[in-house]
Amino acid sequence: MSPYDPSAYPPFAVTVDLVVLTVRRHSLCALTVRRGEPPFQGRWALPGGFVKDDEDLAAAAARELVEETGLCVHDPATPAASGNGAHLEQLATYGDPQRDPRMRVVSVAHLALAPDLPAPRAGGDAHSARWAPVETFLDQEGEQGSLAFDHSRILGDGVERARSKIEYSSLATAFCTPEFTVGELRRVYEAVWGVALDPRNFHRKVTGTPGFLVPTGGTTTRQGGRPAQLFRAGGATLLNPPMLRPEV
Repeated sequence: MSPYDPSAYPPFAVTVDLVVLTVRRHSLCALTVRRGEPPFQGRWALPGGFVKDDEDLAAAAARELVEETGLCVHDPATPAASGNGAHLEQLATYGDPQRDPRMRVVSVAHLALAPDLPAPRAGGDAHSARWAPVETFLDQEGEQGSLAFDHSRILGDGVERARSKIEYSSLATAFCTPEFTVGELRRVYEAVWGVALDPRNFHRKVTGTPGFLVPTGGTTTRQGGRPAQLFRAGGATLLNPPMLRPEV
């Protein structure tokens, strides 16, 4: 076997980009940062950064999540809505040779979900940061107002992953606080899917799916009106039957 020569191959960098989604004011929102340096200075982009020499991809994504949101990744051995951090999963890899004008950069994007998050803080080469409804970027046409790099595509892929995955998994509870009502969970589905759901049908489906929701024994009036029963995420990871997305 011929000896391996690293110099025979062109060098390139690896980054992690984060699609951080939360529900704010009944809208599905994404975290974006305004770039303070070239390339795309002044444009909005997804948070992220370069992978360090001594860290793997999961560690890099978790580090960027902490730096951008202050959130740690939740322990996968416990439900995502148990209050111990954000849900984080690898989304996809993007490697178009022209995606970054500085050099060849391959990005491994990750999807992060968490309950209603506070106002973000800018860090790194970001000038400012904000939450914005996903439609702000996904409905843009042309170059003006779109996200930097190929981040509009990455955001679209992340939103579709969230929309499809809450159909067959308990991922929607990652948008909820540790204890929540059926009405609050329904509003998560409505925000993520962008549709209105029948309250009675939704209540029957989620409470009738084994292992999806577990009653806590408590009630709340935080939504106004009569006391509503509180639930927490159950142990089910797959929903059978699934919560199919209504056709729009």
